[in-house]
Amino acid sequence: MGASASASAMDTGSGVHVFTLVALLLIGPLLACAWLSVRQTALVSCAALALAVAASLGHGVPPGADTALRLGGLLLGCALTVYAAHRRTSLESALDSAREVARITQRVIMRPISRDLSGTHVCTRYVSAAPESTLGGDLYDVAMTPFGLRILVGDVRGHDLEALRLTAATLTAFREVAYTAPDLPAVVTGLDKRLAPELGPEDFVTALLAEFAPGEVRLVNCGHPAPVRSGRRAELLEPAVPSPPLGLHPDPPQYRVRLQPGDRLLLHTDGLTEARAPDGTPFPLLPEVTRALREPLPDDALHRLHTSVLAHTTGGAPYDDLTLVLCQATEVTSPVPVS
Repeated sequence: MGASASASAMDTGSGVHVFTLVALLLIGPLLACAWLSVRQTALVSCAALALAVAASLGHGVPPGADTALRLGGLLLGCALTVYAAHRRTSLESALDSAREVARITQRVIMRPISRDLSGTHVCTRYVSAAPESTLGGDLYDVAMTPFGLRILVGDVRGHDLEALRLTAATLTAFREVAYTAPDLPAVVTGLDKRLAPELGPEDFVTALLAEFAPGEVRLVNCGHPAPVRSGRRAELLEPAVPSPPLGLHPDPPQYRVRLQPGDRLLLHTDGLTEARAPDGTPFPLLPEVTRALREPLPDDALHRLHTSVLAHTTGGAPYDDLTLVLCQATEVTSPVPVS
């Protein structure tokens, strides 16, 4: 009687250990469905089921309702992990597709320009921090208006799809107001009004607007890095009065800068001003801009400047997206008196 009870206890103990092992075997498929492909998850699940059956037979657990229930639970759990892996990979594929469409859309929005526009040659360069990175918020656009050539360079706060949405909204608003607003402060007012419904409580858009006239450029700056005028020397064209970005109700004054024959105007985003070397050394903006803009052709000048930024930041963390817009008068005209 005692021997029989002891044997029964041993069988019960073996069964408990096997059931515990069966439960633990589900951990493998669970981890697999979070990281691996559907096929790999299925292989891990099959291996877990095979180990569970082998463990039951090896320990002499008699077939019964409990054994069938535990093995059936493991089978169901494995099937669910395979389904979960399928759902995860499908969602990741859909998200990757959406991101790729967004990247293509951004490249269309940020179309490269190199042409003469109303007596001013304009060329652009946009470089993402990394091709595989999330979408950035840099933007630029040009408009040939009744008031002259107008250019917008801006930077939307944030990255990814939301930044792309706000970029598109900003460019749409610019194309709506640039042709009708009588001056650049009015353009800013129109932009801020149209963007207000699109911006969240913490969203904003830094913006620099330029309007070209014979012998001068008119500027308004809404929290954006100052442009650089390169002639006999390079200098930052800082506004006399700082203004907040779009979305924060800016009211910037317009300031006018004379452009001598041969002068170039570089508009850019903070990917240039905030570039850092691996040891934290900032990019020497004015000396490098001076050297780069000595190139006879504007497109070559932008290429040299971009190469200088890459050389300075090599080995460091990826810097921000970089947008460069270079403008140079192609016609010699009489200067307008500057007030």
